Amino acid sequence: MLLAPRKTKHRKAHKGKPSDKLPVATRGTELSFGSYGIRAMEAKWITARQIEAARRAISRYTSRGGKVWIRVFPHKPVTAKSAEVGMGKGKGAVDHYIVNLRPGKILFEIEGVSEEIAREALRRAGSKLPIKTRFVTKD
Repeated sequence: MLLAPRKTKHRKAHKGKPSDKLPVATRGTELSFGSYGIRAMEAKWITARQIEAARRAISRYTSRGGKVWIRVFPHKPVTAKSAEVGMGKGKGAVDHYIVNLRPGKILFEIEGVSEEIAREALRRAGSKLPIKTRFVTKD
């Protein structure tokens, strides 16, 4: 099931600054739960579908062994108007939710599997995402 907020203060949100104009992340840059993780090296919008695809890639490769933490959550709604609708007449309905990702942020953490399994599982997860990622270990 896709990640989405249960309740929001405002149904629709402004677009905000482009991801590549945001500074490097200051919070969520260190491993907190698991021994291994993947870090975002670029700024980009990541959709709930992409997060779910990466999570599935990890759980399939590890044969549902170990524990996985998802360190990002798609809070931001993105609206879209249906096809062939003219300009004006207000903003479209909420289509999906995204994370406005900054470089340096930890995306996934994993614990309870060997380093080689974790490395390959997180590599596969990274290939599902539209950004460059780096494998990190707890020091």
